[in-house]
Amino acid sequence: MTMRPAAIAPRQLAPAAARAAALALLLVLLFRPAWLHALFAPFADNGAPVIYDRASLLDLTLAHLGTVAASSLIGTLLAIAAGIAVTRPWGADFLPVARSVVNIGQTFPPVAVLALAVPAVGFGLKPVLIALVLYGLLPIFESTIAGIEDVPRDVVDAARGMGMSGWQQLKSVELPLAFPVIVNGIRLAVVINLGTATIGSTVAARGLGDVIIAGLQTANTAFVLQGGMIVGLLAVLVSDAIGAIAAMMGQRA
Repeated sequence: MTMRPAAIAPRQLAPAAARAAALALLLVLLFRPAWLHALFAPFADNGAPVIYDRASLLDLTLAHLGTVAASSLIGTLLAIAAGIAVTRPWGADFLPVARSVVNIGQTFPPVAVLALAVPAVGFGLKPVLIALVLYGLLPIFESTIAGIEDVPRDVVDAARGMGMSGWQQLKSVELPLAFPVIVNGIRLAVVINLGTATIGSTVAARGLGDVIIAGLQTANTAFVLQGGMIVGLLAVLVSDAIGAIAAMMGQRA
């Protein structure tokens, strides 16, 4: 029995060490990218810049995160509202239609959405938000439905027996119990949008796509790696943070 904690400890420490390493690498890329000059130098042609210097990597990362946060917030509000609506008795008949609409967002390529949105709203952030919102609806919508439908019926019946109205049942019983499942859907949507947002640079929206596209245009793999690494590290760390929130809420529920 005394050996068990020692055996478990390394498995518990490994994920924490990996997170710390990912965070440390991200901070170096954002604040001291020159420290990684030797790492990226083999991927840059002779005479080509090794570290992206057309703009601050930190500024581009903040712009990228702002775009993802705004699109994820809008998508979350829309998807949760739609998910709640189709789980109500008065909205159940609209479930097939709603599901078809949100599925279109996943099947229609974001690049195509940008091509259609730019003539209507112009270049910049707006077409990117439209594309990302549409692309992130499905996982949140489906997780909202799954979370609410997984709430035990006897719990809902007990709330109804206590005299709660439909709104009170939703607010005080169904949503709190469904929240961990919904958060997992939000996590998936955010991770998807973190990667997809890089295409925003093609329509003059600032973000980490600037670094990747600059590398592609100049055949500078070092730039592509820098932009890709930052996006990947952000996806891992943000997913981990949202997952921790979902786990914490699940324990409370």
